[in-house]
Amino acid sequence: MKDVTDKSFNAVTSSDEKSDLDILWPQEKMFHEAAKKGDVSTLMTCLNQNVQINTKTEMDRTALHFAVANMKENAVAFLLTHNARVDIKDKHGMDAFLLAAWFGHLTILKMLVEKGVDRKSTNEEGLNALHCAAQNNQISIVQCIVKDLQLDLNKPTEKGKMPYHFAAESGHLEMVETLKEYEYSTQEKDKEGNTALHLAAKNGHVTVLKALLNEWDLIDEENEEGVTAFYFAAVESHHECVTLLLEAGCDKNILPKNNMSLLHIAAERDDCALASMLIDAEADCNCQNNRKESPLHFAVKYRHMAVAQLFVESMCDVNILDERNQNPLHLAAELGRADLVELLLKANTDLKQMDKQGKTPLEVASRVNHIIIVDMLIKAERYYAWKEVIEGRLPNPTSSYPLTFKQDHTTQTSQLRTTLWSMAHHDLKPKEWKRLAMQWHFTEGQIKAIEEQWIGAKSYQEHGHRTLLIWLHGVLLTGTNPVKALYEGLINIEQKNLAERIRKEINGVPSSQKCTVS
Repeated sequence: MKDVTDKSFNAVTSSDEKSDLDILWPQEKMFHEAAKKGDVSTLMTCLNQNVQINTKTEMDRTALHFAVANMKENAVAFLLTHNARVDIKDKHGMDAFLLAAWFGHLTILKMLVEKGVDRKSTNEEGLNALHCAAQNNQISIVQCIVKDLQLDLNKPTEKGKMPYHFAAESGHLEMVETLKEYEYSTQEKDKEGNTALHLAAKNGHVTVLKALLNEWDLIDEENEEGVTAFYFAAVESHHECVTLLLEAGCDKNILPKNNMSLLHIAAERDDCALASMLIDAEADCNCQNNRKESPLHFAVKYRHMAVAQLFVESMCDVNILDERNQNPLHLAAELGRADLVELLLKANTDLKQMDKQGKTPLEVASRVNHIIIVDMLIKAERYYAWKEVIEGRLPNPTSSYPLTFKQDHTTQTSQLRTTLWSMAHHDLKPKEWKRLAMQWHFTEGQIKAIEEQWIGAKSYQEHGHRTLLIWLHGVLLTGTNPVKALYEGLINIEQKNLAERIRKEINGVPSSQKCTVS
């Protein structure tokens, strides 16, 4: 409602606004411009040239509208003396009395009353003079209406808003207190279900909110959409209001009808400050919206690493399934976000969970051909399978090779990785990489995921290279001697000469010495 009125007033008060005057004759335009400026001499000249005093603009505004809105007392007096009509409303339903109340010119208001203006007039949205004054903190106007004119204008608008609602919504503490003195304060709801508390919180009016909380009975009331004052404050990022409402004991877990929690909102916006505030207040970080998505799902969906990390560190459930039966890792794999995949893998996400199509995160990544993600997931599957076998008796990863599932670019393994690349591209035959994979207990699903990559007739070379790097990741994390393990693997696929050569290259053993593996 206020937006419509503000646009109307911008036009009524602006000397640069011409469109409203376009339908007027030149002398009529001059007349209205003179009213805006308070130029009584020009007003008289125009009247002497037979300009009609009540001539209207395209928006049905008269010279009196412009004189009142621009608070030109002398022009108003002149127009009233010459019998300008006080009952004409513009296309928004605003007459001179409502404009005087809105802009707070007490003398003009009284002049209009003396001319018999309709003191109970309303605009098209049901705003009366008290609403206008309350919305704009016009204390003297309110006092005049209540005390001097003794008008009972404490009525709801078309949208059910009382003057007290407008005062709170606009953040006018003095007006809130004035209306309270006149017993016009109310905890009633407007037609959208909003109380004054809702409106103050939504608009971030800290001082008004603080005053309201001192006397408010039900701080967790919901509007028609199920939204509380706390939800409004948080959604609009009014953090000081959020703090006030938390201190007042509000329920931070009440959800609107769409079940979109405030942590969902924080995740969508990557608002770590709001998320931290809510988590510290023990908000439910595992709540699900109407699509069964958790806040962590949202953080992943919108690719917000910082807030996703905050949720993981707060020990939220990383295995919640959405309506597609996907956990956040499924989603990160589908999106190809290595950073989020790494975060969720370290959080020990269930790698075996299947979506509605029966696919694990690995199969999802393989389907969309995210090669880096596929390899990360295979590394994680192998690592956690090994960890499960030894029943959790895994020593902490060493500082030289910390737990990670990303590609290895460390200098410590540079020589070995170069050797593995050469072996995959020059020494292994087409099916030998797969024999090695089975020797090293790669699952059928992991081998299939690697084979999804197709770069032509020599795809096996890249498959072998990836398999060797995944294997290397595992032996380093488990503390196995990679040279010995590689030697034994090659022997088992009947590549003894290659095994000898690779051992000597890596260990720097002269070719004349006999191979000894201890």
